[in-house]
Amino acid sequence: MPEIHQSIAQHYHERTKYDPETLSAKNQRLDWSKQPVPFKEYKIGSDFDLKPYIQDNFDGLADNPDARWWQRLSQMLFRSYGLTARMPSMGSAVYLRAAPSAGGLYPAEVYVVSRGTPLLPPGLYNYQCRTHSLMHYWESDVWQALQAACFWHPALENTQLAIITTAVFYRSAWRYEDRAYRRIFLDTGHLLGNIELASAIADYRPHLIGGFVDEAVNNLLYIDPQQEGATAVLALADLLDIKQNLPLGRTALPSATETNYPQIPDGELLKYFHLHTQIEPGTTGKLNLPEVKPEKTLEDKYNFPFCLKIPTVTMPINWGENLSELDNTILKRRSTRAYSGEDLTFDELKALLDFTYQSQNYIDQNLDSSPDYFDLNLIETFIAVSGVKGLESGCYYYAPKAQELRQIRFKNFRRELHFLCLGQELGRDAAAVLFHTADLKSAIAQYGDRVYRYLHLDAGHLGQRLNLAAIHLNLGVSGIGGFFDDQVNEVLGIPADEAVLYITTLGRPR
Repeated sequence: MPEIHQSIAQHYHERTKYDPETLSAKNQRLDWSKQPVPFKEYKIGSDFDLKPYIQDNFDGLADNPDARWWQRLSQMLFRSYGLTARMPSMGSAVYLRAAPSAGGLYPAEVYVVSRGTPLLPPGLYNYQCRTHSLMHYWESDVWQALQAACFWHPALENTQLAIITTAVFYRSAWRYEDRAYRRIFLDTGHLLGNIELASAIADYRPHLIGGFVDEAVNNLLYIDPQQEGATAVLALADLLDIKQNLPLGRTALPSATETNYPQIPDGELLKYFHLHTQIEPGTTGKLNLPEVKPEKTLEDKYNFPFCLKIPTVTMPINWGENLSELDNTILKRRSTRAYSGEDLTFDELKALLDFTYQSQNYIDQNLDSSPDYFDLNLIETFIAVSGVKGLESGCYYYAPKAQELRQIRFKNFRRELHFLCLGQELGRDAAAVLFHTADLKSAIAQYGDRVYRYLHLDAGHLGQRLNLAAIHLNLGVSGIGGFFDDQVNEVLGIPADEAVLYITTLGRPR
């Protein structure tokens, strides 16, 4: 039996760590004959074509509120998860989407639930990104069932549309095996970041709901829970409809913490873990919210007298009139393949941090001042600086509320970063490498084992804001979900109980 005091989330995290001694033994050759298709197909249903509405100035837009409504929905979905490029690969084509995905595997699916609007009949829709259309595959009213599954969350009271994201597990597990669960939720976090920003451009406001009865949402969507599972629900408020007021509620509900589990064979850990982080049917209908802890003060972590403290306050990035620059950036985003090794400026690094963490600075650009996360208080940020002009090499802790960097290690880590990132040159040649971490034990104490989802969703969401800010500034950026977990903590001097969630490399593209 596993150690009794370890919960299933801690056990999963330990079991899926990469280690230099064992990594080569774990590297199975990919079976290309079993490569999953990253698209869902429906044999029956009616198609709502969104392509005619994708342009800004299509015929019939002027003086036609219906066409404008379709345009907003079409553009929001396209910027969130639409196909933005076609690349030849191994004799076939790989389609790239607006949100990045590890290995180009795209495990996430996007569903739209309509309460029934004059233009979108009630029921369930799957977003078909290949044809940029909505497949209406269930035509009955399901809104009340959605509300019940989300414990009557106030954001669903007056809204007419909701988005549900799911994960098709095998798409990612085909390549990454049990560790795929981490990648799936980071990828979905990228998608949530896009939905948040794409909604702002199209005058929507998504409200993120992480606390729902999994079985009820899976049943609602008619999906096979062995193959696919709901990951997030977003109530989509229409900012142009004054009847849709915007109540806010805590959205990250706890699950049970499981410490009594059997020996789980390799290959079955991912599905076992997902099943045992669900909120069970019969959980009380009242939102039994954990106590909202007071916000951290101006972060007392790593606030030692010897720490060099460097302010990061800067001018906000200007996203252009009607957020036109943000629109362009979402559609041209690509992960960087190689860096030149040249330095960034400190002003560039400050701008990246500002857009990612200081959302209150973007109210006047109509970007919502408080994007929804599950619980950002659980996530810490460390930056290994190798080449930033005006900033000494070393490892820094970033305190977002105090808006300052605190230097905790004093050396250049290029060689070590090359090793930590599994020998990827991105780690070695980047000017700065940013790490998102969390104290897993303390997080589980607040939210149960389900917190593992929330942590990776939030880390991916932050990572997507970094992605877009970097592309806008003509910098290179690439997320890394594969790394030697324990060695990251050792090299950077981070406490061993901080679980490393995600790495983002930043630099000048080659």
